Amino acid sequence: MKINGVPHRSVRVHDDGRSVVIFDQTRLPWAVEELVLPDEDAVAEAIRSMKVRGAPLIGAVGAYGLAMALRRDPSVENLERSAAMLNETRPTAVNLRWALDRICTAVRNHPPERRADAAYAEAAAICDDDVETNRKIGEHGLPLLREIAARKPPGEPVRILTHCNAGWIATVDFGTALSPIYQAHDEGMNVHVWVDETRPRNQGAALTAWELGAHGVPHALVADNAGGHLMQHGMVDIVFVGTDRVTRNGDVANKIGTYLKALAAKDNGVPFWVALPHSTLDMSVRDGVREIPIEERSGTEVTDTTGRLPDGTIATVRVAAEGTVAANPAFDVTPARLVTGLITERGRCEASEAGLASLYPEKA
Repeated sequence: MKINGVPHRSVRVHDDGRSVVIFDQTRLPWAVEELVLPDEDAVAEAIRSMKVRGAPLIGAVGAYGLAMALRRDPSVENLERSAAMLNETRPTAVNLRWALDRICTAVRNHPPERRADAAYAEAAAICDDDVETNRKIGEHGLPLLREIAARKPPGEPVRILTHCNAGWIATVDFGTALSPIYQAHDEGMNVHVWVDETRPRNQGAALTAWELGAHGVPHALVADNAGGHLMQHGMVDIVFVGTDRVTRNGDVANKIGTYLKALAAKDNGVPFWVALPHSTLDMSVRDGVREIPIEERSGTEVTDTTGRLPDGTIATVRVAAEGTVAANPAFDVTPARLVTGLITERGRCEASEAGLASLYPEKA
């Protein structure tokens, strides 16, 4: 994707050949700033603080974090210790564990002096795989939008609602749920995106709206609770969301509020599609509601909010009364029965064990 006409990926190796460079997502949309992460501790802090976020991207960045740890100490003990430390930063998204396991597998049979180089090479392969995977997700989701466009009166846009941020800034490139939208826009289709603000961290307002605007995709930001109203009045043709973990039976863990959108879509007959890369599949879990660990983040994300003041200063202000105690579950689980289907790099399928097995027989 491009910023001011310049192609970018969301993570790259620094010119020093060791550190990695990310966009500080806590500074968006007010400033586009790169952040250099020199070691695994800096990677862990960036993931915890959501300077880097998005399930596929934290997997890729975490992989580089483990490579940096091996550059410092290539022992198996440090490999296992650093992998465990990085894996604890975000418990819900399975991509991080997947990427760390892939690094561990890639380096174990190498002698100590070659482990770091092997880890960097595997991390680069993970990034390239993510880019191609997301491009293919876009290709397989695009026909859904073409079918809707073909039924529309001339000049009427295809109206898509999305929740949280599943765009290129949440992946290495292209995005998952936004990949079909970008490809539709680029081929000249008239699309319009309803962007949920996605409280409490406002990833929709801060990231999705910024992405779409930078790419020239027509969109409007809406309050999280507006989705049901829009669907009731026939103003949403399809819902596209991403995911942090999909279970073997098709349950979907995603940003808090996704479940409510799925309920509204079901009640109004609006297709609800979930875009996922293979790294998001967790076939070890059967019941997402009961088995997926849901990250509980600081209550200050609910009681406080960050924005730009009239003088340009970026400030965090409190929006709740002093002494208010806030709960902050960061994700919810949408049962498979509410999901119209899954969009993967291998094609589309129903949200079920049989559906996933049809595309990923080796995982079944």
